[in-house]
Amino acid sequence: MATTIMTLETPSLGDRSYLVHDGEVAFVVDPQRDIDRVLGAAVKAGVRITHVFETHIHNDYVTGGYALASETDAAYFVNAQDEVSFARTPIRDGDVVAVSPTMRVRAMHTPGHTFTHLSYVLEGGEPVVFSGGSLLFGSTGRPDLLGEAHTHDLAHHQYNSARRLAAELSDETKVMPTHGFGSFCAATSAGGSTTASTIGQERLINPALSQDEADFVADTLAGLDAYPAYYVHMGPANAAGPSAADLSEPQRADKSELRRRLEAGEWLVDLRTRTTFAAGHVPGTFNFGLDGQFATYLGWLIPWGTPITLLGESRAQVAEAQRELSRIGIDRPAAAATGRPEEWTDAPLATLPSATFADLAQVRHHRNVTVLDVRRASEWREAHIDGAVHLPIHDIVTRMDEVPEGEVWVHCASGYRASIAASLIAATGHRVVVIDDSFDRSAQAAGLPMVSGAQAASA
Repeated sequence: MATTIMTLETPSLGDRSYLVHDGEVAFVVDPQRDIDRVLGAAVKAGVRITHVFETHIHNDYVTGGYALASETDAAYFVNAQDEVSFARTPIRDGDVVAVSPTMRVRAMHTPGHTFTHLSYVLEGGEPVVFSGGSLLFGSTGRPDLLGEAHTHDLAHHQYNSARRLAAELSDETKVMPTHGFGSFCAATSAGGSTTASTIGQERLINPALSQDEADFVADTLAGLDAYPAYYVHMGPANAAGPSAADLSEPQRADKSELRRRLEAGEWLVDLRTRTTFAAGHVPGTFNFGLDGQFATYLGWLIPWGTPITLLGESRAQVAEAQRELSRIGIDRPAAAATGRPEEWTDAPLATLPSATFADLAQVRHHRNVTVLDVRRASEWREAHIDGAVHLPIHDIVTRMDEVPEGEVWVHCASGYRASIAASLIAATGHRVVVIDDSFDRSAQAAGLPMVSGAQAASA
């Protein structure tokens, strides 16, 4: 039987895992923490998982590799040079693992995302490379996650690793990375296809294969921006051999319990869409909608270890959020409540006024308001509204005292991050309007004065 590759998407983290089988046995590459998805896919395909491969010690999520290998009695392959506290099958550059008579996996040392990063080449049929955080679609994995002292060296390693893959593998080889689909582990915004690619296609579009080394390193380093604060906790968790996620239902909270938790300074997180949240919510709660990169931004902003209570329209919504959080090591919500906000409090509901960039342009003709841009630094440098205050969303919690007094209009690129930031700011008593609109499409079209990247650089 021909080899089948099943892709397991985790869109909220911008990552992919892979289940590869020949109709009887299977191996898995870079599984996420919630291993029930992988086990379910294996049962559906009627195959037995016998091997689990990690491309690297991940920085953006808690791995399910150790738990999956334990559950299935599979061999667990982790680079022999990685310092881990659990039993594993060590693997090194050039090692070949015979998964089955038709599936052979060869390890290639491709440092750059980490020093010990491995890619895995599937041999014996249609050529495939599982490139992890090395060669991505139109990009490469970022080289700065191990600290500033290593960034420059890892950027050079990343260039040479991409070149090695291109030199040793045929143009027809399918490229199957773990990162690069919205993940902050990508060094730059990935270009080209987001569904499939080959070594040959990457030769045409990937900077690591089209630039010289000095230019690639310079451009990569210049393009690096902030990454989620929770990343610092992922490496140690993965090196310790994390257990499977506990997805049992959290404790239910009534109105009095919710009030007690809110008054204690815990985070009550409203999972509903920003439009629904704006129409009415419990005062002091924060909006992290499940329709965006929920876990990424919640994990980035919350002081690590703060108890979280989830507020959702349904138990299914809470369960989805709980699964997302388990992937980044937030294992158990303190409590949860479902239904409507009227069922969560006896206090009058708060609202959050929303507007468009056209509304902002009109308002600025009549009164002074502060425009607060919460996009990342790279987005701000490219273009921003003249006179706006820049406070990246990941700094909101620690720099709340820098939010200007008076009426504040908050925007990002589309409205999702703006709603998060506005809910945090509103909880401190500020008068806030959230701009729920596309910056690229609407800001300049509304007649708002803009500062472009070139103007900012010359200023």
